[in-house]
Amino acid sequence: MTGPHTRGWLADRPGCLLRQLPRLLLFSLFWLQPLPESCVAAPRQAPTGLVSSANASDHSPHRWPCWSKVQDTLLLKQYNTRLVLLGTTLLGIGAGTVGTFMLLRRRSLIGDVVSHASLPGIALAFLAAELIQPGTGRSLPSLMLGALAAGLLGVLCTMTITRFSRIKEDAALAIVLSVFFGAGIALFTVIQKLPTGQIAGLQRFIYGQTAAMSAADVRWIATSSTVVVFVSLLFFKEFGLLCFDEEFGRSQGWPTVGLDLALMGLVVTMSIIGLQSVGLLLVVAMLIIPAAAARFWTERLGPMTIIAAFCGGASAWLGGVVSSLFSRFSAGAVIVLVGSLCFGGSLLLGTRRGLLPRWLARRTSRRLAGRHDLSRAIYEILEPRLADSDPTRHEDPLCHHVITHAEILARRSWSSPRVDRLLRTAVSNGSLTKAGNGWRLTDHGATAARQVAKNHRLWETYLILHADIATTHVDRDADLTEHVLDADLVAELLETVRNRYPQMDMPPSPHPLDTNA
Repeated sequence: MTGPHTRGWLADRPGCLLRQLPRLLLFSLFWLQPLPESCVAAPRQAPTGLVSSANASDHSPHRWPCWSKVQDTLLLKQYNTRLVLLGTTLLGIGAGTVGTFMLLRRRSLIGDVVSHASLPGIALAFLAAELIQPGTGRSLPSLMLGALAAGLLGVLCTMTITRFSRIKEDAALAIVLSVFFGAGIALFTVIQKLPTGQIAGLQRFIYGQTAAMSAADVRWIATSSTVVVFVSLLFFKEFGLLCFDEEFGRSQGWPTVGLDLALMGLVVTMSIIGLQSVGLLLVVAMLIIPAAAARFWTERLGPMTIIAAFCGGASAWLGGVVSSLFSRFSAGAVIVLVGSLCFGGSLLLGTRRGLLPRWLARRTSRRLAGRHDLSRAIYEILEPRLADSDPTRHEDPLCHHVITHAEILARRSWSSPRVDRLLRTAVSNGSLTKAGNGWRLTDHGATAARQVAKNHRLWETYLILHADIATTHVDRDADLTEHVLDADLVAELLETVRNRYPQMDMPPSPHPLDTNA
């Protein structure tokens, strides 16, 4: 978060790279369109009958913000901008932290249940305040207290239905959500018919009202987020046990019910706090999207929690900036959209589960398997010719002989284009060299071919001896695992097979040499 010292530092260094980040950010976010040269740029011509030219000049959502407004927003010169960005960022950090445990607990919709269940609590709190003292129904503390009580009741109803009935958890979530939301809509209808119902302003809890955030709201969000993060760190090990193996924890005497209630209390807290910023319809997105994005980058709980908190805070900050620059955009919706972009980027580029790294890994694995299969096929073709090799030559006997395209096709049931592709790859990586109408193994290629054939036969022999797999099927089973054998496993296989073939460096093939493998 940029502070006053950073603003002075930037002002003293106008040529600093950070000074150019606002322009680069807008340049990348809005389809690479250039910024306007001045703040008094002429408005775009609006179609006849929609808006007047004056209105288009002042309120068009498509008009680019001037450079001074960009600077004011990113340097936090406006008081309201500082409040909104600080409040939403803290909310995103807290929501991302507790959302990690909810995602791993497979209770992603519990936040949706809490937000929808809070609606009748808000309505009942308003009605109770108006009954006690007319005109006080809009008191924020009483409304938030009612929302908190209703949210906790919704969570308790869900847990009770799941624990003491045969209804699955997803069905219980749907039942509680529907019943509470229906009750809330009915109570809102009653409120609208009251004399003070028109000034209630309770719709801000449905759609959110980030721009109207006050200093008291920010202090409340900061306090709640700090408590949520502190409790999550304090019970990090216990919450991790609850997420991954609840039955084991219960068998070891851990109070899993109490831990579950504590975790649900954190979720209810963040859901209620998020009602004012993004509304009950979108608060579940702030709980789940950052955690789901973090899941693509790591397999460990600690780093995942940190990444989720960072994604939640960054999405909230960037969404608040965009909403501040373009006032027609609702801040809550923009925050969720930015979080969705973060999720999409993680889905595509995540190092652990991302689509692109997984595709690259599969592509590399297929290429490695193809190289191994070609090397083994060449060794099996050249193996009968080793007795005819010239013993006076110092190079590997496998390098003495030339192999042709037709021999490989006859040995393997591969297509001719695939053989051509494998041969080109082997030549490019230095395993083969062109020799007349055929190819010859290099020293590196001969060593690799021997090792691949040896690993394959070791695994075949082990499966035949210890797994009772028939000779006619063992080659196919060995093909499934031979490409992932590490050095330690190869050593164990060699030690096991050596009892049967003590004087042989290369185990014999269990298949006739003239059989297509």
